[in-house]
Amino acid sequence: MDLKTIDQTYIANTYARFPVEIVSGKGSEVFDETGKRYIDLTSGIGVTAFGVADEEWVKAVTEQLCKVQHMSNLFYTAPDAMLAQMLCERTGMKKVFFANSGAEANECAIKVARKYAAETKGADTYTILTLVNSFHGRTLATLSATGQEHYHELFQPLVPGFVHTPANDLEALKAAAKEHKLAAVMLECVQGEGGVVPLEPEFVKGAAALCKENDIVLIIDEVQTGNGRTGTLYAYQQFGIQPDLVSTAKGLGGGLPLGACLMGEKVQDVLKPGDHGSTYGGNPVACAGALNVLSRIDDQLLKEVQEKSQYLIDVFSAADGIESVTGMGLMLGLKTKKDAKEILAACREKGVLALTAKDKIRLLPALNIPMELVKEAAAVIIDACK
Repeated sequence: MDLKTIDQTYIANTYARFPVEIVSGKGSEVFDETGKRYIDLTSGIGVTAFGVADEEWVKAVTEQLCKVQHMSNLFYTAPDAMLAQMLCERTGMKKVFFANSGAEANECAIKVARKYAAETKGADTYTILTLVNSFHGRTLATLSATGQEHYHELFQPLVPGFVHTPANDLEALKAAAKEHKLAAVMLECVQGEGGVVPLEPEFVKGAAALCKENDIVLIIDEVQTGNGRTGTLYAYQQFGIQPDLVSTAKGLGGGLPLGACLMGEKVQDVLKPGDHGSTYGGNPVACAGALNVLSRIDDQLLKEVQEKSQYLIDVFSAADGIESVTGMGLMLGLKTKKDAKEILAACREKGVLALTAKDKIRLLPALNIPMELVKEAAAVIIDACK
C-alpha cells in the first residue's frame, strides 16, 4: 500500500485531507513526495510561527532534548519557569498554567473562572457567555463553549452552563448578564474558524467594562490570534483592554504541542495544588522551543507582520474576484466570488497552500515569510480568483 492508502486504512476518518503529501520544507517553502515546491500560507493552521525546520528553533529544541526530554510537574525545570516569566512580563499577567493545546488552555480558563465565581458569588454562578460563531475547541466543554450549532449536533448532551449571544451586540450581552448568573465572558478578538471576522473595538471595550463592573471574569481566547499573528503579541492589546484570563497555543510552541492559560491579578491564586494538572503540560522541550519563538517576536518582527498584512489587504482588495478582505495581521480571510474550495485546488496546482474558514479563503503564513514569497503567492491567489 502507498502512504495515502495506509493513512486512509488505519487513521480515524476525522480529516478531509488535501491530496498532498508533504515530506520536507524550509521556512515558507515545502515539498511533496515528487519534489514539487509549494509556498505555505497555512503554517500548520498558525503553528509554525517561523516556518518549517527553522534553524534557531530546531537548535533550542534539540539542545533541551539532549538534556532532559520530560519530567513530571512534581519537579522544577528551567524552560517552563522561564517561559512563564517571559509571558507574564510581556502581558502584565501574573501566573501561567501550561497545557498541550488551545482546547486544554480554554478548559483551564473555564475551570479558573468557575472556581473564582463559586468562591466569591456562590456555587450557582457558573455560566460562561461566548459569542455566536465562536470556536473554542473540541473537548466536550470547549465544544459546548463554541457558538456554532453544527458542531453540537452529534455530541449531545453538551456540558451545561454556556450561553451564546451575537458578536458585536452589546445590548444582547448586557441582557444575558441580567438573565444569567455569569461566571465569565469569553471572546475571540478575531473569530478565526468563524470566518476570520474581527470584533468591533467598541463592543470589546463594552464587554470588558461590563465584566469589570460586575466582577465577571473576562477570558480572551488567543489560541489562533496570539503570538504575533495579528501584528501585536496578543490581539487584545489592540483593543485597549486587560483580560483576567488569556488562553493561547498554536504559534507559541512553534511546532510542538503547547498551550498556556495566563492568569491576571484577580484570579492568579484561584488554583491550588490538586485543582488542575497535566502530565505533559510545561514539557521542557516544548517550552524551550516556545522560549525561542517568543524571544524573537519583537517590535521589528511585528512591524514586518503589519507591513505584509497591509500589502496583502491592498492587493486583494483591488483584485477581481475578491469581494472582501477581513482579519488582522497575517490572519486574513478572503470572500471570493468563486467557491473557496475550487480556488484552493487551483492554488495547489500552482504551488500555493492555503486554508478555508466558513466560505472564505484563510491565510495564516509564517510570521517571517519573505516578502518575495508573499508577492508570488498573492499573484497566484488573485489569478485563481478570476
